[in-house]
Amino acid sequence: MLSSGRRRPPPPRDMRPLLPLLLLLLLLGTVALAQRRDLSPAGAQCLEHECFAVFWASRSFSGASEGCRRDGGHLMTVRSTVAEEAIALLLQNREGRLWLGLSLSPSLSCIDPSLKLRGFSWVTGDRRTDYTNWAPSQQRCGELCVTVSRDLRWEELRCEEPADGFLCQYTYGGSCTRLATQHGVPVTYTTPFGARGADFLALPPGSRAVIPDLRLELLCDDGDGAGLRWVRDTPGAWPCELGGGGCAGMCVEESGRPRCSCPEGTVLGPDGRGCRSPCEGAQCQHHCVVAGSSFVCMCAVGYQLEADGISCEDIDDCASEPGPCEQKCVNTKGGFECQCHKGYRMVNGHCQRLPPCWGLSCQQRCEELPDGDRCGCHPGYAVDPENASRCLPYCNTTECPPVCDAGGGCDCPDGFMLDEEENLCMDLDECDSGHCEFNCTNTPGSFQCHCPPGFLLRGVDCIPDLDGDGEEASSGDLELAPHTPVPSRSPPKAEPLHPGVLVGIAGGALLSVLALTALGFHLAKKCSHGSMDYKYSGPHEKELGLQPVPSAQKP
Repeated sequence: MLSSGRRRPPPPRDMRPLLPLLLLLLLLGTVALAQRRDLSPAGAQCLEHECFAVFWASRSFSGASEGCRRDGGHLMTVRSTVAEEAIALLLQNREGRLWLGLSLSPSLSCIDPSLKLRGFSWVTGDRRTDYTNWAPSQQRCGELCVTVSRDLRWEELRCEEPADGFLCQYTYGGSCTRLATQHGVPVTYTTPFGARGADFLALPPGSRAVIPDLRLELLCDDGDGAGLRWVRDTPGAWPCELGGGGCAGMCVEESGRPRCSCPEGTVLGPDGRGCRSPCEGAQCQHHCVVAGSSFVCMCAVGYQLEADGISCEDIDDCASEPGPCEQKCVNTKGGFECQCHKGYRMVNGHCQRLPPCWGLSCQQRCEELPDGDRCGCHPGYAVDPENASRCLPYCNTTECPPVCDAGGGCDCPDGFMLDEEENLCMDLDECDSGHCEFNCTNTPGSFQCHCPPGFLLRGVDCIPDLDGDGEEASSGDLELAPHTPVPSRSPPKAEPLHPGVLVGIAGGALLSVLALTALGFHLAKKCSHGSMDYKYSGPHEKELGLQPVPSAQKP
């Protein structure tokens, strides 16, 4: 028999497997919401940089640690009596055991009563403390953590066992003070970790203040970099009766509307509440000076302001007339430096002439010049190119001093002869000895032979120019022995010589023999106790430089 009532149609066949999963998700969401509500702090208090909160919820040590970390904190560390007093205010004589941030170090299996913290470590990873309040206890082993109760005594408890609640600690870089109100305007504060109330002494960053009577909500923030203070998105002052309207300066009411004003030398910031210097954000290169409600740029000494009103350029102090220095002026960035010429030194801001040859060790004499002093030498000597303070013998066109040794022996360069009365080396005129066949030119310490047109010079001899160049030649060196010429073209074919040529050749050979004989006689007469080389410069120069003498001789 069929029932007359309607039957509910079964759910679609493809949805049936999903029903248990949907029920499970709904159950988990309900548990999560309940857990979130359980983790709301039952009480909290904040100081300037720290907040402490108490949570009455049964948790193991690890669960309690996770509850504190959820909002950026950790289980409470009690290192002084100040923290102990905060615990006393939060407990309010309520019974129960609360987790502290102490657990036995993993390196220890049992507590050690001889240690200040009995081997426990703070959750911050250190063991530093100025305060402990242990309850009497015997040595215990295992995974142990620490709780505190109404009598403020510290007691060990196995970490996996649940305690009645836990204490959290939150650290911040600063705080906002509670808002000053008039006429009893109520204010409710909410902290970032979920604590609500009206009795906070300080509020951490991110806290909110709700004032229903003024339809106003404020935030503790450092949005403009001026420090933590109560702000809102809307610019301008709020009612002056609440925290002075948020003004950094004075809050005044004009026609029922609040307005902020700033002290002299400052101006309102973009939010209409803060005060800042007019120079804040100025582009001045050197200095910014407040001028009423504006500013002007100024430059440091030695600089001048450019046309853009913000940049500074260096002043060339040395270009002024008269100049700032006695002798030399060197311009520097923002100033100048006075210097002295060579031969002077700076003494108390003035250039003083140095004594002649100051700092020089001249071997013979000193020469005073306008731009400074330098070493000089007596006649017959020249400054050593390798040491400007020493002198070397130097031969001019006719004479030079000899180089004598300690035994009294003196040497002259080749081509010079010692005049014992004057103690000078005198130049020999080799041309008087007939060394050259035709023309001869005397040079300091040597001579040069010249040939007439149609002849070539070979050593000191003139031979016919068979190529017919017809140009006069000169010796250009000091070697008396003839050189073997190197032909620059193919030699001519042999031809019979003219009798006149043979006579010329025979005469030239005879003259050469006579010249060599005379030169050998002359060289044998020279008084020479050592050898001295010299450098030949050319046919028209009469100056010779002596080479260094042997170590047994002195200059």
